[in-house]
Amino acid sequence: MADDADLTIAERLAALWDSLGLQRAHVATQMAGDLAGFAQRYADRLGGVVLCVPARLDPAPFATVVDRLVMIAGERGLTAEATARAVERLPGSRRVVLPDYNAPGWADVVADRTAEIGSVLESLTPILPDAGRAACQGVHAGITYKVEGQGPPLVLFPFFLAPSQWEPAIPRLARRFTVIILGGRHLGGIAALEDRAQGPSYQGMVRTLLDVIAPAPGDAILDVGCGSGALDRMLMRRLPAGTRLTATDINPFLLKEAASLAEQEGLSQAIRFLPANVEALPFPDQSFDHAFTVTVLEECDADRALAELLRVVRPGGRVGVIVRSIDLPQWWHLDLPESIRAKVDQPPPSVGPKGIADASLYARMRAAGFVGMRCFPSLVTFDNPDGPIWKYREDYVLSLLSAEETALWQRLALAARHDGLLFMAHPMHCAVGTKPAIASTSAN
Repeated sequence: MADDADLTIAERLAALWDSLGLQRAHVATQMAGDLAGFAQRYADRLGGVVLCVPARLDPAPFATVVDRLVMIAGERGLTAEATARAVERLPGSRRVVLPDYNAPGWADVVADRTAEIGSVLESLTPILPDAGRAACQGVHAGITYKVEGQGPPLVLFPFFLAPSQWEPAIPRLARRFTVIILGGRHLGGIAALEDRAQGPSYQGMVRTLLDVIAPAPGDAILDVGCGSGALDRMLMRRLPAGTRLTATDINPFLLKEAASLAEQEGLSQAIRFLPANVEALPFPDQSFDHAFTVTVLEECDADRALAELLRVVRPGGRVGVIVRSIDLPQWWHLDLPESIRAKVDQPPPSVGPKGIADASLYARMRAAGFVGMRCFPSLVTFDNPDGPIWKYREDYVLSLLSAEETALWQRLALAARHDGLLFMAHPMHCAVGTKPAIASTSAN
């Protein structure tokens, strides 16, 4: 077998199947890209395949399992659109709609609709159970796994950002299946966040944010919405000596994985990981010298979040904010016909009803009370078409295209890759604001 670092996701999964003695298993995932390569190469090792509220979905790789493919979607939003287009491309597949439900990328869908999702999984065509295996957990080929229950194997891939992941449904599913829950840095949202943080221009944007914040040695800094902790680990190697970094997230799954990755890199003592909701931070007033948050304010009540960030930093402290941009075009470096470019230049409308994902960031920070605003929209690029963040973004594009348009896209992408010129770029809104200093007063 190739060196572990060189394995594709499909090869990692095949190695895990072999290690666990899985001849054939049902699978369920939100992030279709995690399973796409395995579905193409090892279709005979898949029983039922459930794509659970995928917001980005390239249908083509799942033609190999169309006879046993089920897509679960919200009634509205990106998942409704992506699966509706996919079922047209995959005749024979089945689509299940969750009534009166929208499922953005951060939705806690299994917690929200446990019974309906459990019923879909229980309806999968029976397969013969493999040899029984005791409850256990471990790591193989870089993928963590946890096994519980008895019956035919059901492999559950991690969601992108869902706080509860599959946990609300596990007790029910374990009565019928041998449930195998996967995780680690190579799958799901963790893989995408880790890969995103490796982009040179992405790192440059975050370093610029840090340079504008300009922390001094010994300062206490707060990261709100740390995700996998990739940026915190990067910044700890750049921050001044003695800096105290607290990394928080509302998502217990992400927070656990972030702490594990920091421990693997010897940084568990340098970064304090704590649960926190940006709309109600669990810290007293003026607890930190500075704070920052990256791609979080899209998903919450952004004005409440800005008020909380202002509250917890000291007077004169600085707060940095980065959000995605849906008001500016993204750019794929391909010579596309206008008919395709018109579809793919617009970023996906991934923003909550009270979130920020446009240039209103700057005025809303000023309205929240920040002064000395430094605003710097940035263009970040990705150029690794084998990486999970590329796959996540390209899957959205491919979900918009017809079969003929997809074939043209793939030909153009292959040629650009051969020339070493394949990349995509998308804009971000970035700003640093300062909390006003307390005005001095004197007695008469």
